[in-house]
Amino acid sequence: MRIQIVDDNETNLMLFEQIALRVADDVTVECFADPVKALENARQSLPDLVLVDYMMPVMDGHEFLSHIRKLPGGRDVPILMITAAGERSVRQRALELGATDFLTKPVDPTEVRVRLVNLLALRRSHLRLHDRNRWLAEEVRKATQAIGDREVELVVRLSKAAEFRDPETGGHIQRMAHYSALIARDMGLAPDLVDLILRAAPMHDVGKLGIPDGILLKPGRLDESEFDIMKRHAEIGHAILAGSASQLISLGAEIALTHHEKIDGSGYPNRLKGEQIPLPGRIVAVADVFDALTSERPYKTAWTVERARAFLVEGRGSHFDPACVDAFIAAWDEVMTIKGRFVDDFPTIEENVDQVLA
Repeated sequence: MRIQIVDDNETNLMLFEQIALRVADDVTVECFADPVKALENARQSLPDLVLVDYMMPVMDGHEFLSHIRKLPGGRDVPILMITAAGERSVRQRALELGATDFLTKPVDPTEVRVRLVNLLALRRSHLRLHDRNRWLAEEVRKATQAIGDREVELVVRLSKAAEFRDPETGGHIQRMAHYSALIARDMGLAPDLVDLILRAAPMHDVGKLGIPDGILLKPGRLDESEFDIMKRHAEIGHAILAGSASQLISLGAEIALTHHEKIDGSGYPNRLKGEQIPLPGRIVAVADVFDALTSERPYKTAWTVERARAFLVEGRGSHFDPACVDAFIAAWDEVMTIKGRFVDDFPTIEENVDQVLA
């Protein structure tokens, strides 16, 4: 524990120093005849207790006290002020400025020591409380993180349940989720929202859980009536996810409902147009279509990345939000890295959880 003593009288400094050194074994004492130097020392390293005289040249005790209290953490440092017996107004002002205790001249050495002991005990209690609060805050953070991790794991498992019913490649949800985050990042969205989109995007096709196998697994092209049923997966996904208190699940519901809408209003299920489509839905539309085009399916071969890129550019302003397409194209090298990172296989659910969170 560090005690700072500030008094322009050298005799007083030596007296107070000897008293302070007997307060506790772990005490170090720093003496200053110049309050300006003492304040500079406190700015560099805040003491645990201050004993300061009121009457000093250049800067009196009130001004020194005021400066200490303005330092980061300075309001929690006990300050013992030495005043003359008749200076009642001085003590009142010191109280207003945050003085913790007083001693009047002439001082009694025993009383000085007892006051210092009590004030150091106050400081120790405050530090213990501060450490406990910091520990509690860290425990809350860990608990919140654990809840978030479990939430994300459930989201991934739900997304995989839908994917296992759909003839899509095993890496699809990983790639399109990371493409989506890449677009969001390059559009200048806040890092927290970028991360949320990364975690919510895999839920885009969860509504396929409600599509009959005869349609979902049909190896050929769907006829018009079959396609009308397939389009219901957007509303089914929204119905599964909507109404949650979780920000992540709520965003997943929004994405599930809107990622097949088109900028020109020709999409489904609600024929939303332009900015009527929530931005996360517009972002995922680009990521999902690009990955679907460049992935092999039982009913089609994979497009080349160049052909899929040209399709996005061609659909810029009609099918896709131009800003989303531009952000995707601008990060082309990273797009290729993501495409090569998540291969087209069918890993275990545990492996998918790890990959999506990577």
